[in-house]
Amino acid sequence: MPILSEETFLYPNDLLTEPDHVEAGRRWYVLHTRPRQEKSVAREMLSEAAPFYLPVIQHRRRAKGRVVAPLIPLFTSYLFLHGNREHRLSALKTNRLVKLLEVEDQDELWRDLRQLHHLMASGLPVTKVDRLEPGDRVEICSGPLAGLHGVVLRSATRRRFVIEVNFLQRGAAVEVDDYAIAPVE
Repeated sequence: MPILSEETFLYPNDLLTEPDHVEAGRRWYVLHTRPRQEKSVAREMLSEAAPFYLPVIQHRRRAKGRVVAPLIPLFTSYLFLHGNREHRLSALKTNRLVKLLEVEDQDELWRDLRQLHHLMASGLPVTKVDRLEPGDRVEICSGPLAGLHGVVLRSATRRRFVIEVNFLQRGAAVEVDDYAIAPVE
């Protein structure tokens, strides 16, 4: 079986680490793709040099007696585009979109995506969180995620720190120790 080249899920690499996301004529759009088309749209955006972010996580499972760990989109059927009018039109021309969603609060989405990217880059195991429930807003005070703001969801056995992408009402979570978090006032 041939070895596939590693795909690009963030273009350019510094898109979410730049101090300022405002660039002439560019804005954030959320691309709602047809089922299982997120990576194909990402490839097409890369070929157009359109800045985008497709957060992915490893999904370990057994297939034919072997453990496989493909990268799957964190938010099924969604990709984030930071583009101009031409990039927007290129996305629409792919015929792989259900809808192109306009983002009213550009700064909020920018902050959410930066925090999500920081969480994903931490190397900690990240899980999907759909349909977020209300919880306590906290800040992580120590460790590799220090400074991130989010929500803690409690369960009988653990605490999960959730970074929300409010626009989608979804998020990503990691397990945290009680001593590493403090309430946000």
